[in-house]
Formats: sequence, structure tokens, C-alpha cells
Amino acid sequence: MTVVSEYTELKQSLHTLRDYLRWGMSEFGRAGLFFGHGCDNAYDEAMVLLAHALSIPINSPPELLDARLTDAEKDTVLNLFARRVSERLPAAYLTKEAWFAGLSFYVDERVLVPRSPIAELIEKGFEPWLGGVFPRRILDLCTGSGCIGIACAYAFEDAVVDLADISEDACNVAQINVARHELHHRVNVVQSDLFGALAGERYELIVSNPPYVDEEDLADMPEEYRREPVLGLAAGRDGLSITRRILQEAASLLTDDGLLVVEVGNSCVALDAAFPEVPFTWVEFERGGHGVFVIDRPQLLAYANAFTVAGGSD
Repeated sequence: MTVVSEYTELKQSLHTLRDYLRWGMSEFGRAGLFFGHGCDNAYDEAMVLLAHALSIPINSPPELLDARLTDAEKDTVLNLFARRVSERLPAAYLTKEAWFAGLSFYVDERVLVPRSPIAELIEKGFEPWLGGVFPRRILDLCTGSGCIGIACAYAFEDAVVDLADISEDACNVAQINVARHELHHRVNVVQSDLFGALAGERYELIVSNPPYVDEEDLADMPEEYRREPVLGLAAGRDGLSITRRILQEAASLLTDDGLLVVEVGNSCVALDAAFPEVPFTWVEFERGGHGVFVIDRPQLLAYANAFTVAGGSD
């Protein structure tokens, strides 16, 4: 492997993991990188890339930082760092791995990098909103990598889970992750434009992290986010074009007391403004994150007219 020319001389002065960790942090700072895809600082990002390049656990003992690298290992690390800087690729796309709800997932540029606060809800079994009920059928709508639905399959061991996405590319990545977690027996991948290919199905729980970025935020995104598929981000002028459709259609696929959980991020303000009469329950997270609401089927039916009337706005 040939290292990028501007980094060649570094190999003569950098020798240990600690050397490369320190230099990587400085290089990321000089380049003005943005962190928001699993890491929120240069130290963690550099450690993720180092661990991947050297095939060592991310939680290795601190004394390992003083171990020296071979020339081939130095080249691998420097090339990874160079791509992170020059291409602005999130680390997860370079390592082909992201973690969600304590589980490892394959990711590449065909899907968003998992980062939803819904992970915390899954770990808590969606309590108190499920009221102790263990759902037997779960839908992960706009599934992307499949991380939410697969994590739900771990949380509810008797549940059958459908992963649905309009993108064929995303469905292919989700299939990789179903195989990775050996869940073919109860996790299905369905290519579907929202509920289009799911007619007749009924779910106790529908969870969705749909596209919800509005036009203004989309235009202002850091370069790292522009490496993700725009299909998984853009949702019209106010970020609600997909969420409106979900609110209109979800009741027909939920069981009588079924629960709908949707992430809308910063578009939560626009959602409350669009439907001021609807009592959305906004989840408060202990580990950070916002913009996730919970609503049940009786409420969806009670406010069906509001969702229909506002359906044409975006």
C-alpha cells in the first residue's frame, strides 16, 4: 500500500498508536472536520479508525497505546486518516461498521449512518408506552440499514419484524445485516414506498426514522452529511412530507391499541405548528437526542381529519 505523498515523511517520526492518535486528532482539527456519525470529537473518531486499521478492539487497554506500528500498519492508518480528511467521509463509511443499541451493523454509502436516539427507547422496551405488552409484529419503516428493526428483534425475542424501505440499495444493506445477526427466521426485508407493499399487515408497534430534514437545514449541512444518500434525509420544505403520509396511513396497519413511534428531529417544531390540536407525546431521552414522538392508534383515528386536511402541505 502506498501512502499519500504528503504523509510519507510522517512515518519517520510517528511510531506508536499514541503518536498516531495525537497526530490524527490534530490533523482532524486543522481540517475542520465535523463529527456527528457515532462520534462527537476528534479523539473518538481517530480511535475508531486506528482500531479498525489495526484490527484491535476499540476498548483495548490503555497500555496498548505505546505499542509500535509496522510500516504496513502506518500506511493503513495514514491512508484512512487521509480519506477522512480529503473526502469528508464519516468514519463508519471507512470502516463499514456502525454501532446502534449495543449492536454492530454493516453500513456503506447506500444508507444513513445509524445515530437515532430511538436506541434508548428500544433498550427500555418502549416503556411506559407499551404498558408491559410484548409486540408480536413490529414494523421498522424507512429502515435504511435495518438497525432499528433488528435491535427491536433482540429486545422482543418472540416478535416477527418487517424492515421496509423504498430504496432497493437500502434493502440490500438491511439484508446484509439480517444475515449478520442470523435473524432470517423472523426478520423480513420488504421494498416498499412507505406502506404501499404492506397492505393487509397488522402491527402492534410501528417505528420509523423517516427522512425529516427541511430545505434550509439540507442546504446548510456539513460536508460529512452530504456523503449520505439524500433520499434518506430530504423531506420537503418543512421536513414533514414523509411524516404527514405516515400519520395519514399508519392507523390502517396498527392493531387496535397499536403504537406509532416516529423521529422527526429538528422538524418537531414544524410538526407541532402544523397540527396544534394533536397531543403528540414527545420522548425525553436520558442520553441526549430529541424530536421523537409517540402516538397510538386511537389517537391517530381521533385526529384523522386533521392529518388528511393537512396532507397536501410540505
